[in-house]
Order: sequence, then C-alpha cells, then structure tokens
Amino acid sequence: MHNKNPQNDVGIRVSYTDKDAVSTLGKFISSFFNTKTIIVCIGTDKCIGDCLGPLVGTLLLNKNFSYPVIGTLDFPAHAVNLEKVISEINEKHRNSFIIAVDACLGQADCIGDIQIKLGPVHPGKGVGKALPKVGDISIVGVVDSIDVSDIFSIRSIRLNLIMKMAEIISSAIIEAARM
Repeated sequence: MHNKNPQNDVGIRVSYTDKDAVSTLGKFISSFFNTKTIIVCIGTDKCIGDCLGPLVGTLLLNKNFSYPVIGTLDFPAHAVNLEKVISEINEKHRNSFIIAVDACLGQADCIGDIQIKLGPVHPGKGVGKALPKVGDISIVGVVDSIDVSDIFSIRSIRLNLIMKMAEIISSAIIEAARM
C-alpha cells in the first residue's frame, strides 16, 4: 500500500461506482499495451486493505488473461519479496512495459477512486516502508484515508470495497488488452 503523492501525474481518475468505470479505464490503459506488457500486482492478503493487487492478479489469471501476471493471492508480490520479484522480472521479462497495480491511502473523499498514474507506484510509502518503485504506469485504488496521527492503527476497510474495486480494475485491464 502506498500514500497518494500529488506530484505523480494522474492520467485518469474514476470512482469504482461509476457505471462506465471499466470502459473509461480500459480505453485509457489500452494505449499502453504492447507485446512486452506485464502486470505486476502488489500487496498481501494478510491485510484487507492491501489485498487489492493480489486480488486483481488472481482475477486476471482466473479469466485466462493472456499477458504475464505477477502477484496473486497464491504467490503475492509484497514487502518481503518485492526486490526478488523485480530482479526476476528484469531477468525473465527484459525491456518489458510494467503496469503496476496497488492499493493506496488518500484523502477521505477519494476512497473508492481508481487512478492511473503516469509513472511507478511507490509500495509501502503510506505505511512508512522504503520499497523499490515499480511500473511504467500504475493503477492504484484508494482504499482508505491517510491520517498521519494514526498511520499504524487497524483500519476498518471492508473486503466488499476491495473486491468491487478489484473486479473493476481486472475487467478494465482485460478490456484494454482486447483493444
């Protein structure tokens, strides 16, 4: 999970409740797809708020997505193994175009927003971890608000929100790959 950084260029932002979210996101993402595209889904299922990435990865695999997907519920890409995952990507997928998917913290009025940023995601930033940046573009879902005074408190994020956002993101990626 990372902290929303207002200096990242936001390419597009859509609420997961928007009836056109899949098509809006899919159209935007489609311009980035090429034969060397891979999807890297970051997070862990040990924390509801941080399982957005692995859920997206699992949904993509379950739908027989044809591009490489790294980071699922079975084999997550998270804080403990992220450097190794990046190293393996550099070995197996040289010169790839990486679309990173992660959960993030942001302003309270942005919870439920799905943002595509032109640049990498900074995993762990929102919870005070210094992890390597990932991605040429990043798809982030704002799952909770950040409050510096209680950054390490237990959040009350609902799995229902995460699941719905994961369904929108995975469907948009699938649609983008078909365009």
